[in-house]
Amino acid sequence: MKDRIELHGKFFKPFMSNAQVEKIIDGVAEKLNRDFASGDEVPMFLCVLNGAIMFTAAVMKRVHFNAELVSIKMSSYQGTTSTGTVLVPLGLTGSVKGRNVIVFEDIVDTGNTIIALKELLLSKGARDVRICTMLMKPEVYNKPEKLDYVGAEIPNAFIVGYGLDYDELGRNYDKIYVLDE
Repeated sequence: MKDRIELHGKFFKPFMSNAQVEKIIDGVAEKLNRDFASGDEVPMFLCVLNGAIMFTAAVMKRVHFNAELVSIKMSSYQGTTSTGTVLVPLGLTGSVKGRNVIVFEDIVDTGNTIIALKELLLSKGARDVRICTMLMKPEVYNKPEKLDYVGAEIPNAFIVGYGLDYDELGRNYDKIYVLDE
């Protein structure tokens, strides 16, 4: 693992190895396989772009049931901080009406994006909406909504890698790095 990486003039140090990330993904896939093992329903996986692409793809390779894939692009970050405003620059790429939807997020911190998305999906007729996130920051998540599948809890720090970015850079790393202040 590289000791440090530089993105837009900021430095990031190692936080989580690829082996740790893969273990998180294995755990999430195991829970999904358990919950959907019967194969009676075909859930819809909703990938929140761009951050959850790598996580969603990795989980999809590990599930043993049929699932459809759609995506949406939402954002609440500018630089290293949340703006508190959720933007939707690209809407849903498929209908969720009457469907059981599993939302895939890279990380949940304040929860503003995930709550806005859940409300949107229910307003569009989704039968059920479950939340699946690779990482969660419990120190800042203060919403009453339950997160159904949480890969790992982490401290309130700014991280990049495995889909997570700093102004669109850093997503390509297969490890996770934390801002080195």
